[in-house]
Parts: sequence; structure tokens; C-alpha cells
Amino acid sequence: MELSLLLWMVITLTEITSAQPDQYSRAVDWLSRYGYLPPPDLRTSKLQTKDGIEKAIRVMQRFGGVPETGVLDSDTLKLMSTPRCSLPDIVGSEDRLRKRRRRKRYALSGLKWYKTDLTWSVHSYPSPSLSPRLSEGLVDSILTHAFKAWSDVAPLNFRRLPSNSGGAAAGGDIRVSFNRLLHDDGYPFDGQGGTLAHAFFPGRDEVAGDTHFDDHEIWSYGGDSSSTDLFTVAVHEFGHALGLSHSSSDPSIMRPYYQGPVEDIPSFQLDLDDKLAIQQLYGVKDSRPPGGGDPDLPHLPSPPPPRPTHLPDPSFHERCQGGFDAVANIRGEVFFFKGAHFWRTKRDGSLVSLSPALIKNFWIGLPPGTNKIDTVYERKSDSHIVFFIGSQYWVFKDTVAMAGYPRPISDWGMKRKSGALVNTVEAAFIWAHNGKTYLFSRGEFWRFDESRKGEQVNRQPEPGYPRDNSLWAGVPSHMDDVISWGEGDTYFFKDNLYWVLKNGGLNQDVVTPKSIAVDWLRCPAPPATPTPVNPRIPKECSCNIKGSSSFLSGSRLLLIPVILVMDEFIRK
Repeated sequence: MELSLLLWMVITLTEITSAQPDQYSRAVDWLSRYGYLPPPDLRTSKLQTKDGIEKAIRVMQRFGGVPETGVLDSDTLKLMSTPRCSLPDIVGSEDRLRKRRRRKRYALSGLKWYKTDLTWSVHSYPSPSLSPRLSEGLVDSILTHAFKAWSDVAPLNFRRLPSNSGGAAAGGDIRVSFNRLLHDDGYPFDGQGGTLAHAFFPGRDEVAGDTHFDDHEIWSYGGDSSSTDLFTVAVHEFGHALGLSHSSSDPSIMRPYYQGPVEDIPSFQLDLDDKLAIQQLYGVKDSRPPGGGDPDLPHLPSPPPPRPTHLPDPSFHERCQGGFDAVANIRGEVFFFKGAHFWRTKRDGSLVSLSPALIKNFWIGLPPGTNKIDTVYERKSDSHIVFFIGSQYWVFKDTVAMAGYPRPISDWGMKRKSGALVNTVEAAFIWAHNGKTYLFSRGEFWRFDESRKGEQVNRQPEPGYPRDNSLWAGVPSHMDDVISWGEGDTYFFKDNLYWVLKNGGLNQDVVTPKSIAVDWLRCPAPPATPTPVNPRIPKECSCNIKGSSSFLSGSRLLLIPVILVMDEFIRK
């Protein structure tokens, strides 16, 4: 029953846009998470409809300030991938929201503090390894100025509570902390990028006013393109802690999407939309003008100058020299694994961060000390993620390992042509053209049909395998990894190069390698060097394929008929 409903949804959704079905699945999740759609309820058969989804997309586009088309076009998908606050944009009943939108663009949560003297405390600070420029004292000063942005225009007084004896953080009305992933409030963070922070509205609940920042982000003072400005995000989140919802007005600090750093923090003033919103809750401040100096405020140093481009990036060498252990297409983003770290490229081609993230901090359940991933892929049938490390494999639901793992690779029943049992997997991917899973090891590959879900997944290779990697002509026979990407193209990765087989085909005569570092990981292109021309070699035979002898053998002309036949055989 659930499968038929899912198929109906995919067919319906693909009628209203050219976006891929997996993009729609993630978009529906996104729309539900941020309040534009109610979550589906299979028990009551309350499913999302075509009209309902199109309406939700239009509301999201209108709220976010992109052209209102009702389809998942490039502008909409880009906005959905922009770092943002993790609170929903739409709260309350639809009728109440409709009336509220007609009156003003800002939104109130309906909750407020019934006092004007509020206390706050800091329970944890940003990780020094990711945010080395932010000392604890500087964080306290930034947060103090962020509170002042609201007390400048409303009759509010904020007082920081000192730490208790023994260094324990005090309580207070608004408690600030920097947390990672699951942190016991029901709203887990997602690593670098994505959601940046969240805060709880005022009230009687224990978590009322609590403000949490994602400690996987690179927080900064006067941020740049590779970090997130703490002051900007803090002013936004403290607005929630005081009772404000998200605003669709531009400009407004309460817009849900990250807006970049504030240039002059001591002189910062809220925009009109934000002033009206906070004054609706707490009234208007008396005569003192906002912004400017205040002898009671902590001093902020001059913002650091923008990082000059010639300064060395500590992860530059590792990121730009290639040689990745694994490359995977997971949830529509490409992950590059190397050693104990990974980099992450979003759907729009942007790199989440120039600095790598620790695998162990993102994927919970891998063995301690994991410093090499052999290969990873996302299973199509249930979106579970499969990791291969050495002679074992793990299955993850999102970022947490499922019970019963690891298991030995021998479960997969792969035997080499020699009869030996396979105990390592070097590359894995799902071919977009047939939905089958392909595992590679030492020059051979096996094909699996994993169309069934859960433990019913068929982990025995299909008849007629293994086959030689040389069937994938024009690419390395011993690749680092393989993914399907874009319009069903197949990408092969080796060292710092990648090859693209258009439409996944096997019968392409010439495949030109390109740079992983330049095209995927935002590394500068190496200076061009003239290639000497050998007058004895015709120009059309001159090529610059690194290590081509390792993956091209024999005559290409003799291979073409075999490749054409095997292409059709493997697609079936």
C-alpha cells in the first residue's frame, strides 16, 4: 500500500516540473520541515496533493523573495540549499496566517516574556579547532551587542549571569550553547552548512528562550565567504527567543536565510520591520537613540581584515592534491572522503566549507579511530547509506548506524573469477539507467538488484558476474570511486582527475579527464604550460591523459564491437 502511494506521488510530482523525483522527495521534506506543508499521515491517508505541493512552493517562493512559479526551478532549489535558521517559517493555523499576512509582513509567535529585565548565560562556546578566532571573551562581547540591538528599540534590559562556582554555567532566561548533531532538544543539527542555529520562543517550558548554535559551523567575527558571522545569526536567534517568528520582509534580520556579516557592529540598527515587530510585543524605547557608544558595553576589537588570498589554507594541500579514498552521491550532494575527513559539495556546485569535517562527528556508529573509508553509496530502495571499510560494511539510516552492524563483506557473496572470496570493495554506485548496484574490486565488478527494502535486499550478485572493469572504456580500470550525477551521467574518479561517461554509456571512444580540484573543490587552476608537439604524431592523436597506460590496453578499434554488445547486456 505504501509503495503504491509513493509511486503515485512521484508520478504526480513529475507532472508539474522537470526536477528529478529525488529532488522532489527532499523538497517535500524541506517544505514540511519549515512549515509550508503538513507532514503526510499514511494512517489517515492524508497525503500531499499536486495542488497542495504547488501552493506550498508558491508560498515558499513568495516568502523567500524568488520568482513565484510553483515549480522547483533553479532559483527555488538554490534558496532551499542556502544556510538558514532551523525554525519553521510558517507557524499557526492557515486562517490566522492569512489574516496576519494582510496586516503586516513580520510575524509574532504569540508568545512573549511578561517582564522586561531578562538574564542570559553561556553554557558552551564554539570549538577552538573550527572557530579559532573567537575567544570566549569575544563571544561574550558579540552576544552582548546582539542583545543590545533589541534593547535599543524596546524597553528591555539584558544582564549576563556569571558562571557558578567551579565554572558551571548559570541558568537565566536565555541560555546560549554551541551544540553538535543530536543535542537532546528534538532538533538535531546537520553538520556544516544547512541549518545554522535555532532558538525557542518564550514560555513556561524548560527550554523557553534557549538559543543553540551549530558547533560544526566555522563561526567568525566579521565573517567571510568561508565562515559564518556570529553576530548576524545571534541577533536573528535572539529575536526568536524574544517572541518573533520569521519575516518575509527584505531587509529584515528575521528573514530565515543567512544574510552575511554586519560591517559595523557597534553602530548596527534594526530595520523598520524588525523594530515594529519587537515594539508590538514590548512597546517603544524611550528617547535614547539606538546604536553608537555605551560605556557599559564590552569593547569590540576592530574586525579582522578580509583574509588575503595568498594566506595558506591549512586544508588546501589535502583538498587540492586529490587521491580521495571515496566519493559518494548522498542526498543529492557529493561527499569526498579522505583519511578521517570529508568535504561536501552541494547541489548548486558550491562547497559547504573549504575546511574538512570529521567523519566520526557526522556519521555516528563507525568504529573509533576510523581514518579511511573504502567506498560509500546511498541505496535507492530505502535511502539507507552503505559504508565499506576493510572487510566489513555498515548500513546507516541518515547519519546513525543501524543495529546489527558491522557485517562481513562475505554477506554479498562476491567471488572472483579465480574463485577467491572478495573481502574488500574499492568502489560502489547505483547506475542511473537501470537502478542496479555495482561493486568494484581489483579490476572486476559485480551487479546487484537491491530493489527490495530492508533486510530483504538481495545481497547475491546477478548471474554472469564478475566482469572486467575494462568494459567501461576510456576510464581507469582501477578507479578510486564512481557516482551517477547530473542527467544520469557516470563519473569515474582517480587521483585528482575525473572522467564523465555521458548518459552512462560504455561505448564512448574518447573521454577527456578533468580536474577534481578545480571543478569540484574550488581549487585554483594550475598555470597553463605549453605542450610540446611531436611532429611525427598527427594532431588528432595527441592527448594528455595522465597514466593512460594503466587503463587503456590493446587496440581501441578491436574493443568497440565488444563494448557495444556489453553495453546493451549490462543495461538490462
